[in-house]
Amino acid sequence: MSKIAHADPSASFQNDSTPQDDLSDLPSADTRRWDSKRKAQVVDAVRSGRLTLDQACAIYAMSVDEFLSWQSLFDRYGAKGLMATRLKEFRDERVCEQRSRRQFLPPR
Repeated sequence: MSKIAHADPSASFQNDSTPQDDLSDLPSADTRRWDSKRKAQVVDAVRSGRLTLDQACAIYAMSVDEFLSWQSLFDRYGAKGLMATRLKEFRDERVCEQRSRRQFLPPR
């Protein structure tokens, strides 16, 4: 099991399966304003194995669902999808896609 010495991304993690990497390029654990670049850095760190999902959630005090939403938006739209100002736009786009698909479904 991972041990986190501090709630600081630059802290070293003791995990037999993950090498201890320098995490100084990650956002600070006390980050209050999450821009798309910071979110993308955390998603990349988890994907590359520098942090586990549990470590990222503990350090940044977020839920697994929140992280997974970042990851999903990044996969679908790239870093721009992680911008808070774009979330409504992307949600509206999905609603329009769903509505247009319903038009082509046979009536029940």
